[in-house]
Amino acid sequence: MTKVPAEQAPQVASVARALGVLKAFSGDESFVSLAELARRTGMHKPTVLRLARTLAAEGFLVYRADGAWRLGPSAGSLGARYQAQFDVNDIIEPQLMALSAATGESASFYVYEDNIRSCLLRCEGPRGIRRHVRSGELLPLDRGSAGRVILAALGAPGAAYDDIRREGFSVTRGERSAGAASISAAVHGANRAVLGSVGVSGPIERLTQALLHSYAPATVQAAAQISWKLGGVSVAALRSSWHPG
Repeated sequence: MTKVPAEQAPQVASVARALGVLKAFSGDESFVSLAELARRTGMHKPTVLRLARTLAAEGFLVYRADGAWRLGPSAGSLGARYQAQFDVNDIIEPQLMALSAATGESASFYVYEDNIRSCLLRCEGPRGIRRHVRSGELLPLDRGSAGRVILAALGAPGAAYDDIRREGFSVTRGERSAGAASISAAVHGANRAVLGSVGVSGPIERLTQALLHSYAPATVQAAAQISWKLGGVSVAALRSSWHPG
């Protein structure tokens, strides 16, 4: 590991603390008090106040007379630039390719809205089957691992969904389609919002229960990687590339 020179460490630490203040805003509130920012960041109030004043001078925070703070126009501008440059394919497709290579099966990413889901992106594996799901095809959310893992992440009640939440993935065989089997894990975005799911699928004759479970680590890892890279993306932003007709 490259050691950071001692004279650079304070500047790097200051940047990290300033970013910590910005990340303390969840987006669910208009203003946050200084005491709450200190609690969320784990820093002392005088430290948070110094950082907040510096961020405010650059337009990243706005101060209210009662001592509360909110994100400023510079933060919005930065977010808008990110959204303008954001390409979901660039983020998700490499992960699907890696998952397909690791399992030898077809890998897919699903988005959802209300009680339906749709395959947004798909990477065909070397042993793919002809009767695969087409991109854009609308499917039920309560049948198949890709939909069930989304429902579990959304908090659906029941022992089956409790099991999915405990294991971190869903496995189904012949549930939505008699000849297909799959394993899927949920993908989260900003503030742990459920964005969709990622998984692998193939013919039920080949994908035994044991084989599907052996794909669990790779599937969960792919979901974690996509979740991390989509961490600043809202559900609305992701759905902007797909919307059921």
